[in-house]
Amino acid sequence: MQTSTPASIEGRIEQYLKGLEKLKGEIGKTIVGQEEIIEQLLICLLARGHALLEGVPGLGKTLLVKTLADCSDLAFKRVQFTPDLMPGDILGSEILEEDHSTGKRFFKFQPGPIFTNILLADEINRTPPKTQAALLESMQEYAVTVAGETMALPAPYFVLATQNPIEQAGTYPLPEAQLDRFLLNIHIDYPSEEDEIAILHTTTGGTAAKPEPCLNADELLEIQKLVREIPISDDLYRYVAQLVRATRGGENGNADLQRWIKWGAGPRAGQALILAAKARALLKGRLAVTREDIRTLLLPVLRHRILLSFQAQADGVSVQRVLGELLDFVPEPGRN
Repeated sequence: MQTSTPASIEGRIEQYLKGLEKLKGEIGKTIVGQEEIIEQLLICLLARGHALLEGVPGLGKTLLVKTLADCSDLAFKRVQFTPDLMPGDILGSEILEEDHSTGKRFFKFQPGPIFTNILLADEINRTPPKTQAALLESMQEYAVTVAGETMALPAPYFVLATQNPIEQAGTYPLPEAQLDRFLLNIHIDYPSEEDEIAILHTTTGGTAAKPEPCLNADELLEIQKLVREIPISDDLYRYVAQLVRATRGGENGNADLQRWIKWGAGPRAGQALILAAKARALLKGRLAVTREDIRTLLLPVLRHRILLSFQAQADGVSVQRVLGELLDFVPEPGRN
């Protein structure tokens, strides 16, 4: 099999960078500020991952996803997760129909909204675990099984789920197995004062500028292939493994980390960190992954993959602090 050379990778990166910059610009017509959030969302898209967006109401989580769909020229479906939502409402179901010419009855599969390119699972934690689990196979295998038949989903396939972190009544926390299938956990915070003023200007005046599609399915699939070809050094592979392994109990590590973490991250976390770092390197127009890529993405990759202990809660320790301590504890490659 022919291996891509650095020169060929560089040429292909340059080919797609202009399109990705245009995509960010089109998103910026509707979404004010939030450059880091947009970057993380694009990283998920390019790395063929899924994203869990968390933020209080009114911060534009749903609008951000809808805008991304409008700019990417991909099929888009939105499912509002509610307590009475059933798995069949997402996957689809078999409907009994009749052939009027013969009078014979037969079952015909009616595809659900999951058969799309971008699926917005809005307020995913408001539906019971049985319905949440309907997404598990699709997020890992990019296929669904209905009535014993496995059907592939359209490519590319991208799940964006939103949830409100401050309302607990009537919600069902996502199980760890499903959380682990999200490449990034993206936290959306309040905008800065200047951004908030700009939001008021753009949303209370005349007709806002409408984003234009600038990325199609074939182009995205090619970029997703290119992401996996971005080189990463053996030292950084080891660095990622050490970061992930330091979150687990029973291994040599920082005493505070072991006391604060009840359950550490699995190998999928390392895979996610490397793929996300490769996607970020491509977005920045670089030919290889750097330490900065890994350190920048550690928080969104790991914050939903580790479970804090009761001791951490008693000490008032946040996931952000734990991961900050982790970065300080694990030595960076090439530095003493």
